Formats: sequence, C-alpha cells, structure tokens
Amino acid sequence: MNEKSCSFHSKEEFRDGQGERMSAGYSSSYDNDKSVLAFRGIPISELKNHGILQALTTEANEWEPRVVSAEVVRAQEEWEAVDTIQPETGSQANSEQPGQLISFSEALQYFQTVDLSSFKKRIQPTIRRTGLAALRHYLFGPPKLHQGLREERDLVLTIAQCGLDSQDPVHGRVLQTIYKKLTGSKFDCALHGDHWEDLGFQGANPATDLRGAGFLALLHLLYLVMDSKTLLMAQEIFRLSRHHIQQFPFCLMSVNITHIAIQALREECLSRECNRQQKVIPVVNSFYAATFLHLAHVWRTQRKTISDSSFVLKDLEVLAKKSPRRLLKTLELYLARVSKGQASLLGAQRCCGPEAPPFKDLTFTGKSDLQPHSS
Repeated sequence: MNEKSCSFHSKEEFRDGQGERMSAGYSSSYDNDKSVLAFRGIPISELKNHGILQALTTEANEWEPRVVSAEVVRAQEEWEAVDTIQPETGSQANSEQPGQLISFSEALQYFQTVDLSSFKKRIQPTIRRTGLAALRHYLFGPPKLHQGLREERDLVLTIAQCGLDSQDPVHGRVLQTIYKKLTGSKFDCALHGDHWEDLGFQGANPATDLRGAGFLALLHLLYLVMDSKTLLMAQEIFRLSRHHIQQFPFCLMSVNITHIAIQALREECLSRECNRQQKVIPVVNSFYAATFLHLAHVWRTQRKTISDSSFVLKDLEVLAKKSPRRLLKTLELYLARVSKGQASLLGAQRCCGPEAPPFKDLTFTGKSDLQPHSS
C-alpha cells in the first residue's frame, strides 16, 4: 500500500483486522466528531503529526478525543466558511437577500423608525408670508392643515432633506427595485454606473440629481413602480421618455415633479384634500402621480421635446398648485379605465424607438435646494 496515496476516508485501503475494527467500532464516532472530519483526504504521513494514528489504533471503549491544535481549528473554520462566500464579491454574505425587491410601505417604515432629528431641523413646514400676501392668503387661501396631520407632513418634508446613502442597504434596495421594475431586469446592478443614464439620470451617480427633493424623489418613483395601479402608467411614461423625437430624462423629470409636490404641500395647496382624507402621505403620492400623468399627456399630445421642458414644468407647477383636486380626479378616472383595459397613455403611438442619448448638463426649473423663503 502506497502511504502517500492512502487517505483517511478510503476504507478499501484498510485490509487488515485493525482497519476492520476501526470501521466497525468508530464509524459513528468519527463521523460525528468535527475535529476528525477536518482531516478527511489528508495523507497518513501528515496525520501522524497530529497524533491521530494513535487514536485510531485504540479500542473503542478507551478512545478519547485529543486536543485539537489551533492550526486545525483554523483550517476547519475556513472550510465551514466556504458556503457563505459570495463568488462575485468574495465578501461574507449579508443578512439581506440579494435581489429582493422592497415595497413602498417597507421603505416608508424604515424612515419612520430611523433617527431623522438632524434632518428635521432643516425643514420649513409652511411658506412664510408677509404684508398683503399674508392677508390675501388668510382671507382667500386654502385651509390650515389639521393639527393631527402635521407630524405626517413634517415626515414627508424631512425625507426630502435626506440624501441617498449608497452604503445603506435600504437605500440600495430602493434603487435596485426602481431599476428592475422599469427595465424588466432580473439581476442586481451597480449603484454607480452609466446604466443610470438610461433611466434618465444625468450621470453615473443618482445621488447628484436629487437636490431639492432628496430621497423623497426616490420614494415617489418606488411608489409609482410598486403600486399595481400605477405600474403600467409608469412603464408607459418611461417608454414615452425614450421616444426617438420626444425623449426626455425620465428620472430627472420625476425629481422635478416631486419638487412641485413638496412646494404644493408647503404652500398648503394640498391641505384641503389631506384634511378630507385625514392622510398626508397617500395624498402627496397621488398628487405626484397625477402631476406626472398630466405632464406625459401634454408632452405626447402637444408633441413637446426636450427644448420645451422648462416651459412645460412652469405651466405644470401653476396648474398643479391651482387645481390639485382636478388632477387627482383625472388620475382616479384614468386608473379606473386602465384597470378595465379601456385606456392607454400612449395609445397606438409607437414610443419605443431608438435608444435616446444620455441627458447631460440639463437644467430644469425647480431643481433648487429647499430653502426657507418668504413671499
């Protein structure tokens, strides 16, 4: 028998009586002992350095496990860690399941539980008015938001002050979910890269385009793609944004609409509807979706192009603040018809032409930081 080729787990190599006694008397004990399992496949010449040969030749009732050296324990730990290695990164597996989508309610719950006190200090819940503007607003303006809804309003404005943190697992899952739902991809993508330009961001890092809307802009996109009632609408607007003539940066336009929603909330344009529904976040979400729907309708029917974007956004902001209830009603009717297969934003128009070029160095109305100001 060749000593170098003999391994511990090869029972056919043991032909003498001693090998038979070992196989009959110690099979269960050595199979259950992890310190011995670590030596499977190691030549006998190496095993003897650790004193294992003496233990194998001892009677079953006299055998006691010997002390395992630190080197052996380290080798065993390395072997047990193999299952938790991720091939693509070589790092330890995270507790979060890779590729798992995140719902709007789960993302919102995260912000409801995390400490946002440092961001809350920055918000200005309402617009400060002075002089005639204050008098006119008092006499003819919308009603005040109910006291019990102001904390929910402040949460919305606080989230708008939060930036995108690529090191935060929840932030990453929100981005991944938006990308997958819009593109139909089944795989994760890098949080930085040129593929974000395909969705309508200006560069490889989406965080740079969130000024004036913060993480609320991503939450609105998440709401749009994860709500079954608005997903089809989101996909159709995304197709329109990639039209070979009428293309526009989808995500960047969405950020501007979120900014309009924030300003409408601060100027109390949504207070009457919030008071009626006794909710703030659902009203703001619906207002955002309704405003985006109106923009897409105007963009398609009036054949707007990227050169018209500033004018379209200005007119859209005026209309949205003046007639929020009208926009919400239009959205409600549109979604009801879509659910019955009776409406389509794009109709028969073909809007999936050649891929639009990246949208770089574009400046849109409303892309300014939210700072307290007076009117």
